[in-house]
Amino acid sequence: MTAPTRRVKVAVAAAGFTSFALLYAPQPVLPQLAEQYHLDPAGASLAVSVATGALAISVLPIAALSEVVGRRPVILTSVLLSALLGLLLPLMPSYSLMLVLRAVQGVAIAGFPGVATAYLVERLGKTGVAAAVGAMIAGNSIGGMTGRLATGFTAGPLGWRGALYVVAGISLVCAVITAVALPPSIRQPGAERQTLRDVGAGLVAAVRKPVLLAQYAVALLAMGSFVALYNAAGFRLTGSPLNLSPAIASLVFLAYALGSVSSATAGRFAARIGRRRAVSAALVLMAVGAALTISDSLPMVVLGFVVLTCAFFAAHAIANGWAAAESPSNARGQVGGTYTLMYYLGSSVGGSIGSAVYGQAGWAWLIGAVVVWLLLAVAAVWVGTTVRSPAPARRELAPR
Repeated sequence: MTAPTRRVKVAVAAAGFTSFALLYAPQPVLPQLAEQYHLDPAGASLAVSVATGALAISVLPIAALSEVVGRRPVILTSVLLSALLGLLLPLMPSYSLMLVLRAVQGVAIAGFPGVATAYLVERLGKTGVAAAVGAMIAGNSIGGMTGRLATGFTAGPLGWRGALYVVAGISLVCAVITAVALPPSIRQPGAERQTLRDVGAGLVAAVRKPVLLAQYAVALLAMGSFVALYNAAGFRLTGSPLNLSPAIASLVFLAYALGSVSSATAGRFAARIGRRRAVSAALVLMAVGAALTISDSLPMVVLGFVVLTCAFFAAHAIANGWAAAESPSNARGQVGGTYTLMYYLGSSVGGSIGSAVYGQAGWAWLIGAVVVWLLLAVAAVWVGTTVRSPAPARRELAPR
């Protein structure tokens, strides 16, 4: 591995850490937010869903902006601004103002996930992007795990506000690492900055290939399932019959460590049995993990979350890399932006719906909803990789 490649991987891993740690930092303290502000689980989950929803809405315009101003400036602005906003978040005097700032922070965070894959393709080429995407997602999962653990463990002695300060401080350090390490992207010889008309044409190209539509469906439904369960996990683990303390309940996020391993190795698994079978297997395994958590046995619940998490990150790594590899040369940013749009739309909508289902009907009904979503994602993969692309210029079927 060359020194520039190492710099790229360090930079995007640090940026992924920043983005995911900040985006999901409130998740472990949702029960505390519900108690302080007299909220039900659905209302408390807005602390996560508002940010992910704002991210989803913003990701395509920001991806289009990166075609004009370049990937690196967008990524650097994203990580630095989102970390600074994280430091302001605990100062908000009311829950409504906190939600407003979370929405602004979601817009800021959108600059990294919406642009990162296109940056990696330009910097490393299509042959090197799969491993780099796996490393980036591994960094994302470590950031998500560390941010959640830091919040969960410091909420007791410092309160939820102090816990959010801790995560924001760590994230700011990682943002500075990104600013120092991230090299400029490399455009192909003779390539010019895209005009707005080019961006629009690229967006059309990004939604014409059925194989790409299938990956967007995986992003939407798998992420919606994943966040729905983790949003409700704090209520499930701290409530009857498990009755864990918030700090002990936050240990469930250690499953992210294994998720980082599964995301980094998913590419080799897909190369061995084919992308379609690999991503389908990961989605089915997610459903199995979700079903295991219905048990009131703590070891079985923990096992279920481990299986769910490993399978989710594998599915995400395969689908994200598949979308990048299938993206037309004039639509890399738009494909990355559309994938990320669906990913965080799933987080926002799925997280909110899941919290509402849990609040109204309980954990078993939430698991039932999640299993249905995951089976729909499997169906989308098989349909999307069977139907021919409507674009006459395309010369090949999607890889099996």
